[in-house]
Amino acid sequence: MPWPDSSKDEIFSRIAAERLRQNTTLQLIASENFASPQVLAATGSVLTNKYSEGYPGRRYYGGNQVIDEVEELARTRAADLFAADHANVQPHSGANANMSAYDALLEPGAKVLGMSLDHGGHLTHGSPVNASGKLYDFVGYGVTPGDEMLDYQQVEELAHRHRPRLIVAGATAYPRVIDPVPFREIAESVGARFLFDAAHVAGLIAGRVHPNPAPSADVVTFTTHKTLRGPRGGAILCTSELARDVDRAVFPGAQGGPLEHVIAAKAVAFAEAATPEFSAYAAAVVANARCLAECLAAEGFRLVSGGTDNHLMLIDLRHFDAELTGKQAQSSLDLAGITLNKNTIPNDPRSPFVTSGLRIGTAAVTTAGMGTGEMPLIASAIGRTLRERDNSEVLRRIRGEVRELCAEFTPYS
Repeated sequence: MPWPDSSKDEIFSRIAAERLRQNTTLQLIASENFASPQVLAATGSVLTNKYSEGYPGRRYYGGNQVIDEVEELARTRAADLFAADHANVQPHSGANANMSAYDALLEPGAKVLGMSLDHGGHLTHGSPVNASGKLYDFVGYGVTPGDEMLDYQQVEELAHRHRPRLIVAGATAYPRVIDPVPFREIAESVGARFLFDAAHVAGLIAGRVHPNPAPSADVVTFTTHKTLRGPRGGAILCTSELARDVDRAVFPGAQGGPLEHVIAAKAVAFAEAATPEFSAYAAAVVANARCLAECLAAEGFRLVSGGTDNHLMLIDLRHFDAELTGKQAQSSLDLAGITLNKNTIPNDPRSPFVTSGLRIGTAAVTTAGMGTGEMPLIASAIGRTLRERDNSEVLRRIRGEVRELCAEFTPYS
């Protein structure tokens, strides 16, 4: 039978519109990036047609000879990239990876230490509205009230008080390096397992600008679409001892058929991340973040923890304008062609739907080719937009400036 002619389907015009938005506006969301054309090609390949429940050499369907080779490449490349014993590349997301890792390590109701959501942690680190907080007994740790740095002493005190089965490190809105070694030592001192959620910093680890947690942690989970610059998805690294339990927790424990077209794209991304060019990229991401943070401070914004060591920064808007909320700021910046997200700050007096802060990342603009020369322009545009947020003419003019800047750094021609 001939294929239906769906080329005129309006969805394709929407895809074109989104490509135009990404090409002509500043992408500063810390959990986003631009995937390479090769990653996009693999994601849109004929591998999407194949059902392949199980693992290489142990499938429940026939015809998986090529699929087995693809997934084995992805597993080997992931393990080699992070110097890990074993890799599972099937999780559909970072959240799935975390929940599968918990299932492999814990019984329901087990005590766990994780970073509090309002101090920079993730929903899957024990938020009561998430399955992690419903299935396990999480105790939250956070940052110090003074310098807003991760409070390792608090982690140690809580560990000895609660004797958790698992300690989780990692964050979604923490702008500093997280050292895995103290977590390993604390976990060993109380007989706990140690899981490092590297969702945000996986690319920085691969690029050797963030410490690698794989030698210290029992399990490392991460996403492939943030600083790693791959397709949307997750993965799990673990010791040989835990490989069987982790694999069983992913399939059949949490998922059915894997998305082998996405796994192929993960394999492409792992290969890209193993190159010297990617290491240079990761260093540039951090350099751009530090430069942008300094420029934003000069614009009158207060940076949580005073700056950044990684790809993101967290801004407390109250010093800039006590009445300005994160929700209002995000909306105004959208009008000016600047895409980022509202975010709570430590001990935020406002709700997570309103917030007093913004989270800003430099992974995508660095992929587009921007450097420290462009960061002052971005900071200036953010500052002017928020000062003149009620002036539609100024916002229109800034959007034009942003469009001109992005025309020099177009990710998808």
